[in-house]
Amino acid sequence: MNGIVAALEEMPPVTRFYTGACVLLTTAVHLEFVTPFHLYFNWELIVRKYQFWRLITSFCFFGSFGFSFLFNMIFTYRYCMMLEEGSFRGRRADFVYMFLFGAVLMVISGTFVQILFLGQAFTIMLVYIWSRRNPNIQMNFFGVLTFTAPYLPWVLLLFSLLLGNNAVVDFMGIACGHIYFFLEDVFPYQEHGKRFLKTPQWMCYLFDERRPEPVAEDQRPGGFEWNVEEEEDGQNRDDL
Repeated sequence: MNGIVAALEEMPPVTRFYTGACVLLTTAVHLEFVTPFHLYFNWELIVRKYQFWRLITSFCFFGSFGFSFLFNMIFTYRYCMMLEEGSFRGRRADFVYMFLFGAVLMVISGTFVQILFLGQAFTIMLVYIWSRRNPNIQMNFFGVLTFTAPYLPWVLLLFSLLLGNNAVVDFMGIACGHIYFFLEDVFPYQEHGKRFLKTPQWMCYLFDERRPEPVAEDQRPGGFEWNVEEEEDGQNRDDL
C-alpha cells in the first residue's frame, strides 16, 4: 500500500488526477455503484435532460477491467505523464488548456459520429501530440515493428483494425491531435502565422506554480548593510 501511495505522489498532478478518475470510475462500475448507461456520451441526454456529467464521464471510462482497459490505461498514463514532464514541464496551465481544447473538439465530433465513450480517442490524441513533438525517438511495437515516433498513432490505428475495433475512434483522436499540433506548433511559426491557442490568464493563475520573488538588497529588514556587519563580526571573532 505504501508503494502505491508513493507511486501516486511521484505522478505529475494532471496525470494523477486523470488516470485516478479513470480507475475510480471503472471500479465504481465494477462494484455496480453506477452502470455504463449513466456514463456514456449522449448529446440529447446532455442537452434535454441536463445530464452534464456525461461530458466528463465519457472520457474516463475505458470499459470493464480486462486487457482492453489495461492497454488503454498504460498508454494514457505513459504518454500523459511524458507530455506533462516533457514539453509541458513548468507549463501546467498550458497542459490543462490542451486537455480542454482536445475535449471540446471531441465533444463536437462526437455529435456527428456514433461514439459512446471518448476516452480511447483522447488517449490517441495524447499519443499523437507526443509523437509529433518527439520525431526522432525510435519505437518498438511488441518486438515486431521498429519505427520512429510519428508513426506510432498510425500503428495503433492498424492494431485496432486487426482487433476488430472501431477505427473511427482512433482516427478521431489523430485528427484532434493534429489540429492542436498544427495550431500550436506549426502555424504560429509560418509566415504571417499567428498563435490562436493562448492560455487564459485565469488558468495560469490557477494552475501554474507561483515562485516567490527574490528580496532586493534594499528591502531587507532594518535597511542595514548586513554583509558589512557580518564581515566586521567575523574580524572581531578572529581577533579574539
